[in-house]
Amino acid sequence: MPKAVRPGPSPPKPARAKARKRRARPNPARVDEIFRRLAAERPEPKGELEYVNPYTLLVAVVLSAQATDAGVNKATRGLFKAADSPKKMVALGLVEVEQRIKTIGLYRNKAKNVIALSEKLIAEHGGQVPREREALEALPGVGRKTANVVLNIAFGEPTMAVDTHVFRVAHRLELAAGKTPLEVELGLLKVIPDKYMRHAHHWLILHGRYICQARKPRCDQCVVCDLCNSADKWFDCGPPQYGRAIEAQP
Repeated sequence: MPKAVRPGPSPPKPARAKARKRRARPNPARVDEIFRRLAAERPEPKGELEYVNPYTLLVAVVLSAQATDAGVNKATRGLFKAADSPKKMVALGLVEVEQRIKTIGLYRNKAKNVIALSEKLIAEHGGQVPREREALEALPGVGRKTANVVLNIAFGEPTMAVDTHVFRVAHRLELAAGKTPLEVELGLLKVIPDKYMRHAHHWLILHGRYICQARKPRCDQCVVCDLCNSADKWFDCGPPQYGRAIEAQP
């Protein structure tokens, strides 16, 4: 009698590709209402970095990476009194710049970038801050977010700088999805009405910094609480109310 042959393991089934769940595009009326309220709350929002011209704004934003605006302002007040142009900054020198910004994290590397970008502005742009994204991002220490901030604040371009606050608020309010700042930026640009784009990134940053905070969001003080479906929301704001009156911040 022939021996029974134990069957071997079944061949692995081909992996079935996971279908990506496509997120529905945000309701335009809801998005418009969110920004209408944020605009009513802060009609003229401003960034909190101190600067005196496009060049000092650029330097301040470069220095602000992994640092607070308050900490940067404390260091740059004296720095900008001594050097408010690329030529003056290069004349000040690396050692002196380091000394003036040593209270900021990563100050040695940031000082090198400040001197290097100043030299490049002199050599390639006549000492002026360029208005083109590609030229800005070619400067030492300048990435997409920094370029977006400078383009928006210094030149009035409708750009969207995505920092940790904007990233968090965009997800909580379901304005844009994405695993990277660039994905969120592109998502926001698709849904935010043009009439709000000039100040949109300021509204989102300030809302995230002071209201929609990471650990303890202040939902009871949020002007868009009733429009938020985030799992992090802890306050019962009632059903959505379109056209609700909002008082401006003093």
